[in-house]
Amino acid sequence: MRASRLVSILLLLQTRGRMTAAELAGELEVSVRTVYRDVDALHAAGVPLYGDAGHRGGYRLIEGYRTRLTGLSTEEAGALFLSGVPGPAAELGLGSVLAAAQLRVRAALPPALREHAGRIQERFHLDAPGWYADADPVPFLPAVADAVWNGRALRVRYRRWREPTDVDRRLEPYGLVLKAGRWYVVAGPGPRTYRVDQILRLETLEEGFTVPEDFDLVGHWRSRRTEFHAWLHTADAVVRVSPGGAARLTGAAARALHATGEVQPDGWTRAVLPVESMDRACGEFLALGAEIEVLEPAQLRERMAATARAVAALHGG
Repeated sequence: MRASRLVSILLLLQTRGRMTAAELAGELEVSVRTVYRDVDALHAAGVPLYGDAGHRGGYRLIEGYRTRLTGLSTEEAGALFLSGVPGPAAELGLGSVLAAAQLRVRAALPPALREHAGRIQERFHLDAPGWYADADPVPFLPAVADAVWNGRALRVRYRRWREPTDVDRRLEPYGLVLKAGRWYVVAGPGPRTYRVDQILRLETLEEGFTVPEDFDLVGHWRSRRTEFHAWLHTADAVVRVSPGGAARLTGAAARALHATGEVQPDGWTRAVLPVESMDRACGEFLALGAEIEVLEPAQLRERMAATARAVAALHGG
């Protein structure tokens, strides 16, 4: 623990220049007396560290005492600091590790790149989850991540959507995926995909496993995502959409509009959009109000009309 703190003192001074004992103590969450002892230890180890007395005093390293990171462009340095998403790192139990790693890299960067990386963090913040859903608690995520890294099998109690809802499974976790603020573990046998927040109980087993040589986490996730979309959208709807309505379409509907849309003389676009079910399509299309007209299928068109009449009657129309 102390060795790590001594390294942190060096990196802080290398990154920020002169710092007082009180400032160092605040950063490291230790007492000022502890900082004094650590500085003495660094002196004894031959580190060129000296202190200035007075109101504007503090500790600093002799100019030029630093390790420089070479080969990084300005864009690469910025991307490095932008890529560390603090929320997911904290969920994995790596928040302090990420902070320490970034501090080490920042200290090793030349001054121009260090300043650029600092501006990146000041002006860009990545917040992965959506607006309208609170993040689901994932108490077992660090344990799952540890099992993924160390190749340990898991025994879990898992809650699924169909009966029986709560089942016991032995999992061989191949990898973790973060999608739209939600964590998934891809695990054998199969492999199959499980939501980490639906794990009710977890036990790490002593037995290990071997990830198949031909398994590719990114490729597997992409193929499963494509299969899921194909399974989800089981039908099509022919619609006419106004320019305003077209601008409000997102996801698969927006892509289908771009691929199949034909602009008509009145400025509206006729297109074929994928739908998951009549109920869901009716709700999504009604959200566009008078900006969309369903032409086919007749069942969906009638459902839209009946719902619109019911809404009008409810509001005295």
